[in-house]
Amino acid sequence: MNTEQVSNVQPVGKAIAAALVKAQMAFGPALKTSQNPHFKSRYADLSACVEAVIEALNSNGIALIQRTLPCESGVTVETVFLHTSGETMSSGPLHVPAQKQDAQGYGSALTYARRYSLMAACGIAPEDDDGNAASKPATYAKPSRPAPRMTDEASRPRSNGNAPVKASNPADDDEIPF
Repeated sequence: MNTEQVSNVQPVGKAIAAALVKAQMAFGPALKTSQNPHFKSRYADLSACVEAVIEALNSNGIALIQRTLPCESGVTVETVFLHTSGETMSSGPLHVPAQKQDAQGYGSALTYARRYSLMAACGIAPEDDDGNAASKPATYAKPSRPAPRMTDEASRPRSNGNAPVKASNPADDDEIPF
């Protein structure tokens, strides 16, 4: 990061900062309700991201605005929060190149840019379905016991010549701790 970028950072007003903190405490997760058939996965679309934050923002006096900025190779979006006090806060521009130079390519890039700019500005992430599985308590399978060997009683070792000696098998002992 160069010093020119740092010097362009605008100070955040106290009213919008306090309201954004309150709003952020009420944000929900961006639910993965849409299907991506190409990758066979679920994702949180733009409406799910907006739904996760808009009520909390609005109830704390914050309007959500997403401006588009001129760009020839794709789209550039800036998420701006406007507080009832008149103070504003910007996430800064996010550029997303368009895969195709047609309406569909630009529309897709715009939706993608709006979604990721909003998530970054609000500090939210899509629901973590992989992490949910990882956070469940681990369950360990009990080690399987080997099948008993079939032996002729006469071929078993005998301790005193009369009774068979019990073979020591770790699986016969208490369970192995993990």
